[in-house]
Amino acid sequence: MRLPVPPPAILLATLALAACATTPGQADAPPVDLTGAEVAARTLDNGDVVEEYRVGTQLRMVKITPVRGAPYYLYDRDGDGALDRDDAERLPQTYWKLFSW
Repeated sequence: MRLPVPPPAILLATLALAACATTPGQADAPPVDLTGAEVAARTLDNGDVVEEYRVGTQLRMVKITPVRGAPYYLYDRDGDGALDRDDAERLPQTYWKLFSW
């Protein structure tokens, strides 16, 4: 025996799914302050595009867009002029944007 689904339940389920969707805004903002940043883009020999975001003379963020794959980011979160690194292995901290609607 099948129970009928009342229309308010369908409406509630639709609204709940719509609430899960994200909109551009604060969530898409980088974790560093880029106000007044100048962007210098260059293409490497392998086709990757590197965009450097500088505020004044200080490098704040680098966006690397490979020919294949998703773009990734390197940040200077503490403002010391050097990109953040993992102290354990001295490798740069790489960040990927996993989901976007």
